[in-house]
Amino acid sequence: MPGRHAKVIVDPELPGDVAALLRDHRKVLLRVESGWVPARRRHSPAASAVARPAAGVTALVAAVYGLTLFVAERYTPFVVIMTGSALLMVAVLLRPRPDAEVERRRALEHEVYETARRNDGRYVLRDRLDDPARALMGRAQNAIDQVMDSSVHTEGLLDDARNAVMLPAQEWEIARLLAKLSQLRAEHQEVISEGVTPEVAAVAEPLAHALDSSQRAVLVRVEALERYAGHVADAERAYRARNQIERLSAKLPRYEELLAESGADRAAVPELSRLSDDADRLEQALRDSVSSAHEAFRHLSS
Repeated sequence: MPGRHAKVIVDPELPGDVAALLRDHRKVLLRVESGWVPARRRHSPAASAVARPAAGVTALVAAVYGLTLFVAERYTPFVVIMTGSALLMVAVLLRPRPDAEVERRRALEHEVYETARRNDGRYVLRDRLDDPARALMGRAQNAIDQVMDSSVHTEGLLDDARNAVMLPAQEWEIARLLAKLSQLRAEHQEVISEGVTPEVAAVAEPLAHALDSSQRAVLVRVEALERYAGHVADAERAYRARNQIERLSAKLPRYEELLAESGADRAAVPELSRLSDDADRLEQALRDSVSSAHEAFRHLSS
């Protein structure tokens, strides 16, 4: 699901299992991005499982052979064989067993590493964005969350099928652009911080303007998402108010009955009857808000 302030934003075209693996292992991806490479496995767990019993059997056979030497009163070879058997048994017992959980963790880290390497450029770590880019990413994800969490979305009053496709695509495109922008901005700042001559400054200045223009272009995308979320919020308020009015209207006969039985001021009845008129107005407001949201969505996807 898009939004949710995801710390790993993935290309929505990736298969679901691949995307989930990348999203769920941000810390491993951070290590990969920092140049970490998993160590090659020096032994196979299956080979270790076979080697340990084999060593034990060898030690046992040697011990039995040593006893036959003892019975034959060949004491010197007996001592040699039994000493070797004892050392072999001690080695078997003291050899550390590879912990199953450690092995699983290493295998998982290796899988994440290989997956990240195969899909380089198809995921973005929010940690790797600079501060301005991270702020924009947060605004985009807030807007997406507002849409996806709304009742008008879950109830199908919006184009929920298109939301499910378009919003992840928008989130990914914004994240991808911000990642490039952050990297270029860092590289640009690194060069400038060394001190520049007038000739270099003449080259660097238009590049800085290009970075600023790119930032503004991404901002336009984010603001379009926020406008759409704003229209959805209007529809959400109208939807909830309409439902509340409908629930109150359903109880109107009971209120009228109470007034009649208590002899209360019957002038209150017309006031209660206006609930149905309010419901009609809210229904129209809801339709207008949903229509505005659809218009904003079409602008967003254009």
